[in-house]
Amino acid sequence: MSSLSSAKKENVKSSANKKSKDTSSAKGGKKAPAAAVGVVVDAEVSAFKSATGAGKVALLEKALKAASTPEGVEAALRMLEAALSSKENNVCEAGVVKGLDLLLKSLGSKKNNVKFAAQAAWSKFSVLPDSTGTAVEILVKGMATELPWQTRVASLRGVTSFCSSAPTQVAAKLPQLVPAVATCLWDTKKEVAEAAAEALRECFELSGNKDIDHVLPALVSAAIRPNEVPETVHKLAATTFVQSVDSATLSVVVPLLARALSQRGETALKRQVALIICNLAKLVDDPIDAAPFLPKLLPGLAKLADELADPEARSVAERSVQLMQRLEDNCTKGKIDWPAVTKEIKGKLEEKAPPLVAAHASKVATDLAERKCLDRGVWLAALRPLLALEEAEEDNQVDSKIDSALEVAKKYITLASSSEDADEADDEAEELCDCTFTLAYGTKILLHNTQLKLKRGYKYGLLGQNFVGKTSLLRAVAQGQVEGFPPPDEVRTVFVEADILGELSHLACLEYIFRDPRIQACGVSKNDIAAMMLKVGFSEKMLTDAVTTLSGGWRMKLALSRAMLQRADILLLDEPTNHLDVMNVKWVKDYLKGLKNVTAIMVSHDSGLLTDVCDHIIEIRDLKLHLFHGNLGAFVKVRPEARAYFELKSDTLKFTFPKPPPIEGVKSKGKALIKVDNVSVRYPINDTNTIEHATVQVSLSSRVACIGPNGAGKSTLIKALTGEIEPTTGAVWQHPNARIGYIAQHAFHHIEQHLTKTPNEYIRWRYAGGDDKEAVAKASMKLTEEEIKLQKQTIEWSTTNPETGEIKKSKRVIARLTGERKTNKSSKEHDYEVQWKAPFEADDHKAFVGLKKLVKLGWAKACKKVDVRVAQAASGMFRPLTSTNVEIHLKNVGLEAEFSTHSRLSALSGGQKVKVVIGAATWMQPHMLILDEPTNYLDRDSLGALSAAIKDFEGGVLMISHNAEFFSDIAPEVWEVPGDGKVYVSGAEWMEAVKKRELEEAKAKKKSIPQQEEDKFDSLGNKIESKALASDFDRDALKRAQKKLKDLQARLKKGDASVEDEIFELEEQIAEGEKAMKKEKEAAKAEKAALKEQEKAAKKSSGGAATGDKKK
Repeated sequence: MSSLSSAKKENVKSSANKKSKDTSSAKGGKKAPAAAVGVVVDAEVSAFKSATGAGKVALLEKALKAASTPEGVEAALRMLEAALSSKENNVCEAGVVKGLDLLLKSLGSKKNNVKFAAQAAWSKFSVLPDSTGTAVEILVKGMATELPWQTRVASLRGVTSFCSSAPTQVAAKLPQLVPAVATCLWDTKKEVAEAAAEALRECFELSGNKDIDHVLPALVSAAIRPNEVPETVHKLAATTFVQSVDSATLSVVVPLLARALSQRGETALKRQVALIICNLAKLVDDPIDAAPFLPKLLPGLAKLADELADPEARSVAERSVQLMQRLEDNCTKGKIDWPAVTKEIKGKLEEKAPPLVAAHASKVATDLAERKCLDRGVWLAALRPLLALEEAEEDNQVDSKIDSALEVAKKYITLASSSEDADEADDEAEELCDCTFTLAYGTKILLHNTQLKLKRGYKYGLLGQNFVGKTSLLRAVAQGQVEGFPPPDEVRTVFVEADILGELSHLACLEYIFRDPRIQACGVSKNDIAAMMLKVGFSEKMLTDAVTTLSGGWRMKLALSRAMLQRADILLLDEPTNHLDVMNVKWVKDYLKGLKNVTAIMVSHDSGLLTDVCDHIIEIRDLKLHLFHGNLGAFVKVRPEARAYFELKSDTLKFTFPKPPPIEGVKSKGKALIKVDNVSVRYPINDTNTIEHATVQVSLSSRVACIGPNGAGKSTLIKALTGEIEPTTGAVWQHPNARIGYIAQHAFHHIEQHLTKTPNEYIRWRYAGGDDKEAVAKASMKLTEEEIKLQKQTIEWSTTNPETGEIKKSKRVIARLTGERKTNKSSKEHDYEVQWKAPFEADDHKAFVGLKKLVKLGWAKACKKVDVRVAQAASGMFRPLTSTNVEIHLKNVGLEAEFSTHSRLSALSGGQKVKVVIGAATWMQPHMLILDEPTNYLDRDSLGALSAAIKDFEGGVLMISHNAEFFSDIAPEVWEVPGDGKVYVSGAEWMEAVKKRELEEAKAKKKSIPQQEEDKFDSLGNKIESKALASDFDRDALKRAQKKLKDLQARLKKGDASVEDEIFELEEQIAEGEKAMKKEKEAAKAEKAALKEQEKAAKKSSGGAATGDKKK
């Protein structure tokens, strides 16, 4: 029973003494009517005390209805006191709760007899715990400002008492209770304010959320003192929310957040408020719990999203608004008409029960249903005392009515909670797991209080937006971190990874699997391993080949072999068709479909895989796992919006690649930046060439797709082109000032060495000092033994004494290149500053050595590094390597600051790591992007953004891809590598169209800006006609071009094929210039002849006139 404090009883005792004195002094005939009334009241109370069961309830109900006069009120109050004092007061529970409103109002009455009767009843007031909900609603009404202060104080103290006697029931009413209590905090009556503060403290303790326990004192203090709101918001923002957020938790924190939204404050504070709301909204299990608070938060949030000037803070507010609006939409889906529930329950309970009792019992039952309490034992304990009024009525009759009411509640709740998630059809499939868990990574909640149910042999496709935790869930299952998941000795799970373990990468394929610790633990023999590998398609020779020689497709087959050898019950596959061509994708599909006793959960952006293989879809949405029975095709019919997971477009994400700087000597986008001339490549372990006699080239305009089956040699060709490997025969030429951004097929091997760094730190480490440390790791940039030997050679060097002019010769050895470079005026080639080894390292004058000599001495690769650095500085587009600049750059490739600057590489998903690799490859503003399987791990939004960025990129792009949907729209030129060693080029004619267009544009430019010459006149004033010359015509430039052409022709004779394009362009320029020169000479000659004719005519005219004068 809930009861009030003994302090109230002492207060009532003193009031009763005062009443005794008043009545004893009231004597005489004039008071007889009052005494008579008192006799009537006493009689009514006496009759009430002697009544039982339903009769007692009827008398109390009648008295409450008749309480319209002071005497009637007194009689009702005294009956209430008697009911509360009776041993069988449960019988009158309905009447006691009904009379609470009258009791509270009477505490502030000016009539002493009424007030004293009210105080006596109030001192004994108590109700059953499950009646507290109805009582609290009456107490809330008793806090109204228009009521007497005594009524308000009593209501507040009643709340405080109920918080300790019926915490669960009071917590359910906090959404209505807390606002009412809060309005009393600033009451002018000290007693009211103090009672409100105490009640609020007790209410906040009922939140039941351990995440905010440490902040509760600050929340109470901020509710009383508004100036503490900003500091309390900061404390709350530092809280990591893990537990479910229900109406009780929201009741405690929303008053603070609503006040912070309405106050004027700095942007940082507003952002924190929006972030807190965002985090809370994600953890709301039942949207109905949030319904009362949405009108208090949404308007302020929407205003923030519209008015905040800071883009990042505004984006946080916009995300919060979206989440709150989603909650608002979901509120209507699961909303229950509780008045209808109460009415239907009352119909089940009212048989043989007085109307007052049936009404109260139905309200108690509804409160239980609202709390989702459907336990029969709880319902019987709560309702039996209210309904068992007569001894004649057997318990089984009462229980039957209660069971009927319980079924009504279950019906409404079941209807409201039904969703599109389809339960598994009842079958005989073995259940592997059925667990409910929460999954978090650091401070981020990925899944909250969600159910995972798996059956043997089923194939599940796991879907969800970016960063919702798909791969994290697979890893958590594999590592045994999912609460309630069966242990490994019951259900064996294997995470299938195609990456090669670094410590085993030197081994042959069979030995690689055998040495794996997981295989060792299973006791698998080499014969079993070989049999499994042969089963999935490996040849006998491939068993002994080095694991590093495998292409992406074969690595996936290797991973599947290793997984099945561990006798997996559940295969966990993350993008299993990455790197695979069409034939190997089909093989994976057939293989997975053939696993009848093995369950598979797969994350994939390949809609064909999920349609052909999966029989169930699990969607991660709103921190929950939603199960659907059927494949992807059936799923998108039910949830059409899920198509966005697979559409190759992005309305929300945009990639922007940096603009490449100008290249000295390259005026046409069609001019080759890299040439592969008759190149063949053979790996040491192979007998034949992987690539044979390949001749291709790329330029700033290139959009090339390299296609072919797995293992045909596509990546080998690209590695030769970029310098990752050196060709066996043939030549690869790269423009010395061209910068190449290369993203390898297994690009993660770079960043896997830096998992403790953030992406921002990784890029700043990689490019510190101006060099790309990863580029230095290329095979073509590593010094060979022969080059190291050449660098130790001495050269003869002459120095001149500036004072005496004496020339001194010495033998010296180059220690290093300093990084400075200049152009030699005579040879037109670059000279590089060197530093000598001891004893000449202290020379105070600079020493420059020509490129040709340095190449002979083994310094060619060092010269290339200097060329790259000089080109970077000369471009005028160098960006300081600061944390802010790197953060902005990574944001331009789809990686937000939260992940680029504040998260380590080890915490990122596969798609996020790809974005890091893209960002790192494009930091130096490359002229050419080479992408080996760029679509792996990227979701459809990111693929759409990547496709758009490639279209807009002002440099060249070469990509290897099996995704025809991706490359067909952006790559008109195709290099096909079918596996016979040859490279077949098609679509290259589009480059001719580019060159033609550039030439036409250049001609149009020349014609559009003719040189405007001043009119010329002869001595007689006649205008001399002459033709306008092109504005860019320069005789000195023509002479320089002719001289340069001779130098280039000389280099070509010596075997330097890299100058062919430049010679061709120079010849065109010179021919055009000579043609213009000829026209100019002809025009000048014609002008001179015209002048002579005019002068001759003038002389003749003047001579004839003179002769005539003489004759006269």
